Amino acid sequence: MNFDMWIRALKAARAGADVSQEGLATLVKWSPSLIAAIETGRRRPTMEFAVAADAALHTGGLLAELLKEADRERGPSWFVPWRGYEQEAARLRAFEPCLVPGLLQTEEYARAVISAGGLHPPATVDELVAVRLERQELLHQADPPQTVFLLDETAVRRPVGGPAVLDTQLGRLLEVAEFPHVRLHVVPLDIGEHVGLTGGFVLVELADGERAVYLENAARGHVMNDPETVRLIDRKWDSLLGEALSMNASLDLIRKLKVTP
Repeated sequence: MNFDMWIRALKAARAGADVSQEGLATLVKWSPSLIAAIETGRRRPTMEFAVAADAALHTGGLLAELLKEADRERGPSWFVPWRGYEQEAARLRAFEPCLVPGLLQTEEYARAVISAGGLHPPATVDELVAVRLERQELLHQADPPQTVFLLDETAVRRPVGGPAVLDTQLGRLLEVAEFPHVRLHVVPLDIGEHVGLTGGFVLVELADGERAVYLENAARGHVMNDPETVRLIDRKWDSLLGEALSMNASLDLIRKLKVTP
């Protein structure tokens, strides 16, 4: 499903309820110009708007559900299956050897990563950055997954976007580490070789006990849930966590690297 279909659903719901754009604006307490911008595709609808429109038009939550579906399908098609796992996660464990994980990136850092090499036109960069930032709502929801991030020290030293962008990004790491459902560890450079040098990964566990792994190569990502792969990545995780600094020591390192208070 795409946003054109969502817009058609909104217009159909308005017509069925015999409510004009101005009438809907009054009901949801948004400006008529914003309603018009959403219905012409110039503005992305938010979940807050979808929920308010559902209540105003008595659609039984249809617009919110359709928006969730449309959001899941944004970005590369191969990423869609992982978004489903991510949104249903009870527990997430992520390791990154080179970059700050997407769930922790600031907008400026994400934009620098996605625009590197000029591989995407500006409009695509904007869309991919927006999707990445929206995914971060996962950490702020009412019942967030228990999440552990393991970062190689390289990831917190590489000046992605320049020193100022990195400095702001380090501040974001310190902020998120205060969440009670988040733990953050750094694998120090003086460890030398470790089992994560061949690439990053994310382990997910759902409430029903189902487990899966997300792996990326230079072209695309893959979701794998065969027991052998999950066990292998589990062993890699245990090895890396054993090499990592404690959470307090990891945050102390990030504070020392941060330039501004």
